[in-house]
Amino acid sequence: MDENLRQVLALLAVAMMVAIFARRLRLPYTVGLVLVGATLTVSRVDLGQHLTHDLIFDLILPPLLFEAALALHWRELRRDALPILAFATLGSVIAMATIAAGMTTLLHWPLESALVFGALIAATDPVAIIAMFKDNKIGGRLKLLVESESLLNDGAAAVLFGLALDWTRAAGSESALFEPLVTLLRVVCGGVAIGAICGGLAIAFSGRTSDHLIESTLTTLAAFGSFLLAEQLHASGVLATVATGLIVGNLGVLAHEKSAFLSVKGRAFVMSFWEFAAFFANSFVFLLIGVDSAESSFLSHGAHVLLGAVAVVLVSRALTVYPLSLVFRPTRWAISLAEQHVLWWGGLRGALSLALALSLPSTLALRDEILAVTFAVVAFSSVVQGLTMPLLLKRLGLLAKP
Repeated sequence: MDENLRQVLALLAVAMMVAIFARRLRLPYTVGLVLVGATLTVSRVDLGQHLTHDLIFDLILPPLLFEAALALHWRELRRDALPILAFATLGSVIAMATIAAGMTTLLHWPLESALVFGALIAATDPVAIIAMFKDNKIGGRLKLLVESESLLNDGAAAVLFGLALDWTRAAGSESALFEPLVTLLRVVCGGVAIGAICGGLAIAFSGRTSDHLIESTLTTLAAFGSFLLAEQLHASGVLATVATGLIVGNLGVLAHEKSAFLSVKGRAFVMSFWEFAAFFANSFVFLLIGVDSAESSFLSHGAHVLLGAVAVVLVSRALTVYPLSLVFRPTRWAISLAEQHVLWWGGLRGALSLALALSLPSTLALRDEILAVTFAVVAFSSVVQGLTMPLLLKRLGLLAKP
């Protein structure tokens, strides 16, 4: 216990030093964490902690998802619901199919392995981009599109991943055509229902107290409880936590004072508490991404495999963003070309993709290679795309002037 505590404190100390220097150097904070984590590993400094599926799912994803959903307003979501849903659902399917086709064609992967990789890497996780948007005071519709898509994308990708795995296991059986549909209904509907129930209970109990500490504790129980309960019942923990965050946010934090179920002090405290929780989770996960990426043996699989996977993922993102944006061009949901460029290059891959890759069964063909290319894609998007995003925003005229 003492050793685990020392390791966590060491990680936190490193993260805070990176935060201080990143702000002074105007370097994206999460990019700095990845680089420092990799540097420490290369320097043979053992931080003692590593990314695992349980760590990401149980401790990292719930606060990140809940904090992001907490700040999304129903009115804004309704206004752009159609393009957001199109990118998150149809876009995820397009990305998965494109990646699977690319991996089978270019790298000659078996279809089963290519589909599983396409499903787990289809989720965009632009945590670093959202943080940078805040630093540069970029908000409005562009932030809404990126953030909302990433939240629903995570749910869609988790569902697609489960379907892809079920398909590989059930291939050739009589139930192969029916099990994916049953799984889809259980995962999606079950996750949303559990999230709605947990969020409703948190709001109902919050209305019976004006103690901001009790109110924040209830939101914590709802955020983590909805995720863990949904996963225990084989539903989507991602969708459950997002649904919980939307309900608590719109009925408690973002509601008008007279109709809010949280006290005035409670609303301010809950927002600050979850902002810190998300900051802590981000610091932890990106530092460990750097540590584990440097320790990974993905280079042994060949540069052509890694570069090929990165190229396929980038192309799949382009084939998602630009064609779907073209569909909305003559409508009131039109997305400007500059915003499309940001949606494409800002489609980072992160914690969820790693968690899904780490959960792959050992019997899956090319399991180790899938894990290696997932780390490579995540490292590329975290460092290269994260570092160049401010330059793209500046070039497009979207970067706030000092």
